[in-house]
Amino acid sequence: MPQFRLTQISDTHLARRHKLLIDNFHRVSEHIDATRPDLMLNSGDVSFDGPNSRDDLVFAKQLHTALPVDCLYLPGNHDIGDNPTAVGAVPAQLPSEATCDAFTSVVGEDRWHFDAAGWCFIGLNSLIMNTGLDREAEQFDWLATALDKAVGKPVALFLHKPLYLDVPYDTEREATSFRYVPQPARRRLIEMFGKVDWRLVGSGHVHQRRDYTFEHVRHVWAPSVGFTVPDAKQEWIGVKEVGFVEYRFQPDSFEVRHVRAKGQVDVDLDMLLGKEPVA
Repeated sequence: MPQFRLTQISDTHLARRHKLLIDNFHRVSEHIDATRPDLMLNSGDVSFDGPNSRDDLVFAKQLHTALPVDCLYLPGNHDIGDNPTAVGAVPAQLPSEATCDAFTSVVGEDRWHFDAAGWCFIGLNSLIMNTGLDREAEQFDWLATALDKAVGKPVALFLHKPLYLDVPYDTEREATSFRYVPQPARRRLIEMFGKVDWRLVGSGHVHQRRDYTFEHVRHVWAPSVGFTVPDAKQEWIGVKEVGFVEYRFQPDSFEVRHVRAKGQVDVDLDMLLGKEPVA
């Protein structure tokens, strides 16, 4: 395959009761139907409240299955629960074997790797990191094997949470923030990927569009397909708007295009929770 076109969507937060989010998803679906990438990826928060509503997972999967291209998935905190950090309050919903099993049984695999256009693509479940679940150790063992097979190829990593804000070993506040892959799992990941030709990290979670490069690794934050977070609840880090990301990979190179589908609306979280019309 001389080139490989991948469309990354993220943070769709789908549920039958949220018409505004369904509408935004349909606008993106129309774009995907018109452009027909080789593969689509939802990098997490596929559902609105997966840990407490299996129907949210089922409904989200139904909408994705209707798309005209194959799709891979990664779980987000709204799908399986949020991972703990070294400092700070324990999340209200931690990932568990039950929530992870529900995601994989309804939506799809929560980690994967494949080769295309001379590249190695790896997707990881970032929410089980630092949980102590058996799945966390199993995933690191699986990752070591996948990276052994990636030697000699450029590597793209996808996960729900960004690895970090600006630099790998940041301040204590940033290192323990729920927004990024927590320490010490982050350090272990970086050390493991340092042994291969690592070029790209694609993530979501923050609901802001961002794109920067640190030490030859490009970090692309996909915005939410569904909604933005008001300033009173979240500071500006990148660009607050709904949208998604398109990639075009060729042997030894790649291009990134930041996209907003025709008809997508910047739904505000406060409006969604307080003033949204009933579906």
